[in-house]
Amino acid sequence: MLDYAALNALAAVVREGSFERAARALNVTPSAVSQRVKLLEERTGGALLVRGQPCVATEAGQQLCRHIERVGMLEHELREALPALGMGGGNGEGAERVTVRVAVNADSLATWFMAAAAAFAKQEASALLDLTVDDQDHTAERLRSGAVLAAVTALAQPVAGCNSEALGAMHYVAAASPEFVERYFARGVGARTLAHAPSLVFDRKDRLQARWVRRICHRSIETPRHWLPSAQGFVEAARAGMGWGMLPASMAADAMRTGALVELVPGSVLQVPLYWQQARAAPQLLERLKAAVRAAAGSGAHALR
Repeated sequence: MLDYAALNALAAVVREGSFERAARALNVTPSAVSQRVKLLEERTGGALLVRGQPCVATEAGQQLCRHIERVGMLEHELREALPALGMGGGNGEGAERVTVRVAVNADSLATWFMAAAAAFAKQEASALLDLTVDDQDHTAERLRSGAVLAAVTALAQPVAGCNSEALGAMHYVAAASPEFVERYFARGVGARTLAHAPSLVFDRKDRLQARWVRRICHRSIETPRHWLPSAQGFVEAARAGMGWGMLPASMAADAMRTGALVELVPGSVLQVPLYWQQARAAPQLLERLKAAVRAAAGSGAHALR
């Protein structure tokens, strides 16, 4: 029989990143958390954590973390079916809450995904969302590591133990202010001008600008870069003439209609297909989240196409 108090302690350390923060989350002492994890490691016969800043789960630890999360969701469903077990009212008051951890890229979170999160939160009053932001090319790694049970990802191939469902595609336009275009691209957009015009890049994982440049120039070009880890900040920085960037078409639409932003090369939209991946044989809670994600991706002002 598994020791679920110990499993919860392990999951808390992985989720919070340290024994101290896990202890605060569980309302126990750090030594109690450490003892529970140590006993679990002795029982399983191997290390479940790599101690560090932050602490991360080993492969065996990842499997146990996924198990305890699924158990929590199954117990949540059981309380729904059998309210006498302790399920609170329909507004979530008095209910034991379960947390659903999901990885999503910043542009999706800034556009269409919030509608899915809000719809799910309204429907599931006793469930909480823990959203981790990462590049769409890297969110699948969060699934592989066991850090999340579902993710919006650019990876079509299902991660081991997961299902993959196409959501549509994010459309990006390379855009800048008219003044910026006049200053840097008066002679056209090409390898020489792109090598001198400052670009806007979200973070070190962001390859959208590089992909677009390679498509236009048929080779890689090193461009001067402003590092700007904000989806909304991208649009504002481009409008202000700070640089050119790959902007979600839905976020840039109003500014392009008014002429505050212009496309560098008309018709050169970059499409990034997105997929929803989640654990196979997922509890109904995850299935209901998937339904909210599917609905948000297919409708509304920021719908994927």
